[in-house]
Amino acid sequence: MDLQLSGKTAVVTGGSKGIGLDVVRLLLAEGVRVVAASRHNTPELKETGAVHVAADLATVEGVETLVSHALAELGGIDILINNVGIGDTEEVVKGAVHDLLTLPEEAWRHTFDLHFYSALRVTRAMLPSLLDRRGVVVNVSSSGARIVTAGPAHYNVAKAALNALTKVVSEQFAPRGVRALTVSPGPVLTGVWTDPDGVVARIGRENGVGHEEFSAQLMGTLGAATERISTPDEVARLIVFAASPNNISGSEIFVDGGIIKNV
Repeated sequence: MDLQLSGKTAVVTGGSKGIGLDVVRLLLAEGVRVVAASRHNTPELKETGAVHVAADLATVEGVETLVSHALAELGGIDILINNVGIGDTEEVVKGAVHDLLTLPEEAWRHTFDLHFYSALRVTRAMLPSLLDRRGVVVNVSSSGARIVTAGPAHYNVAKAALNALTKVVSEQFAPRGVRALTVSPGPVLTGVWTDPDGVVARIGRENGVGHEEFSAQLMGTLGAATERISTPDEVARLIVFAASPNNISGSEIFVDGGIIKNV
């Protein structure tokens, strides 16, 4: 299927692994010129041929580095995929093992810098180019934004703020040609779930439960209708479709196996 993306340009944050890496691969396969940003490059990203920008997007300086390099490399931006997330496992785990009384303010600040302010800052900086090219912003959120009882609290709240940002960008700029969408995955087979020292394994240990047993318990609690975890490629294909020419804006699209059941 030709998604009519050939010749366009894209910036993908968090593009060195997981969902972001698969997004980079799919965009390149569609003929898109891609700049991928992350703190560190990976052999897998190098193999794609995408241009890598090393930047910590939880900081203002990191965003400035990305924007200047991306515009210099691409000339202008048609597609912005705000995908960066998780970051330091220890910081994410804090939100799952502490409540509001004990979760430090610094943990909230770090989580919002990475999961909300990075997207806000990059979007604001890229908007002039996106407006000029009538581009699109795809924010990668999480079904956790709608399930306050599951997962790290500060992460879920930051993702809920990201969902609201999508609506604001759509309302203010879709009339001027810039669409904005949210793609919200549920559990995905990335290192967050699979690594023996990843987020899920660490939270399990904090609760005195082994990795595999805790993963199964968590999936049972979440209640995916398909009874399985999504793959990064499944999520990436939805993101790339969302970025292709269409008339969808302001919407949140789930790829969670049926976890979110409200109408």
